[in-house]
Amino acid sequence: MESNMQGKVCLVTGSSSGIGKVTARELARMGATVVMVCRNRAKGKAAQEEIKAATGNDRVDLILADLSSLADVRRAAAEYTAGYPRLDVLIHNAGGVHSVRTVTPDGFETTFVANYLAPFLLTEQLLDTLKASAPARIVNVSSLAHQNGKIDFDDLQGEKRYNSWKAYGQAKLALILFTYELARRLEGSGVTVNALHPGVIASNFNQGLGTFYRFGWKLASPFMTSVERGAQTTLYLATSPEVEGISGKYFANRKEQRSSRISYDETLRQRLWRVSEELVNS
Repeated sequence: MESNMQGKVCLVTGSSSGIGKVTARELARMGATVVMVCRNRAKGKAAQEEIKAATGNDRVDLILADLSSLADVRRAAAEYTAGYPRLDVLIHNAGGVHSVRTVTPDGFETTFVANYLAPFLLTEQLLDTLKASAPARIVNVSSLAHQNGKIDFDDLQGEKRYNSWKAYGQAKLALILFTYELARRLEGSGVTVNALHPGVIASNFNQGLGTFYRFGWKLASPFMTSVERGAQTTLYLATSPEVEGISGKYFANRKEQRSSRISYDETLRQRLWRVSEELVNS
């Protein structure tokens, strides 16, 4: 991976813990200005100071935002553009899964927003800055769970029937469909966008699950990928010269892979884009 990111500005969502924090730390270690987007003030400040101390890089900034709120997504984007003239790398890392259906302040199902709709809107809000900074990169942290995903336009918000893993698979599939459609729309702009599966990570990803699932997750955690290793594909896509100019692809273990068959459906991804536009502007 590229060891020098001096002069570059990177925004990382969900960076107070887990692979997001490792990603922010390693980008700072490479010399980048890193803007962390975190929901919790105390955790965000603690991670920010830890990263500064570990890397010797004081150019680690913090934007506080609850990305489950579309108003907060817009506010975070406005705060960013007011404070920074460029954006070289946008990393959508924040996400999660919830065993019980909950809704956001906008009335949308939380898993769908956290893993997909918030990245869709934040990208839209920052796209002009990315284009002005080209060559620039967008990195979407998806999951192998997209393989079992289906876009249910009749029940996108899980109002008729809700299953946590179905909701998560749908959201992560939506993120890959978005990646491919955005790559098509950005052709010739100098901005690339790719998605990735980080591995099954031993982190606090499971906090939205019930007690039974969290217990099972804890038992399985010794066999999972560490957060240090889990961040490697994100960092590869964010910094490596090897993927300069590559766009609209899906990666795992720092290698390009095929995503699910349905993820290549152009009609599906264009329909999802139209529906997403309607949702964020409703």
